[in-house]
Amino acid sequence: MSNISNDGTDGQRVVLVDDEPHITHMVARKLIQNGYEVHTAMDGQQGLELIHSVGPDLVVTDLQMPYMSGIDMSTRLWNSEKTKNIPVIMLSARGFAIEEQIKELGNIRALLSKPFGTKALVDLIRKTLSEENGELGRCA
Repeated sequence: MSNISNDGTDGQRVVLVDDEPHITHMVARKLIQNGYEVHTAMDGQQGLELIHSVGPDLVVTDLQMPYMSGIDMSTRLWNSEKTKNIPVIMLSARGFAIEEQIKELGNIRALLSKPFGTKALVDLIRKTLSEENGELGRCA
């Protein structure tokens, strides 16, 4: 599946992992509207399997989920040569409590505290992907 858009995303793949269906639906819809190809999972274990099958450009994950937390999933990604360079944006209602933990993982590029606006998340995704691609000047 290819999504080409005139906003510069060129159908970049995002895996969204969150166990709250209303958040997943709202964020996925906004990302699709902005030209991203979106794949969703409801927990860290499903997310890990999905990441290995679709090879995303970026992962957005909640911290607290059943079966495998966002930190555990990010750690597994970081410890694998195949996935260690995939940037991760972590969503959390407890941002202050995990900042030290995520500093150890080089793949977590940002922490966004809940509640958040979808525009703020889309802007953060765009900025993160631009930085990953060496296009720092493209973000507004």
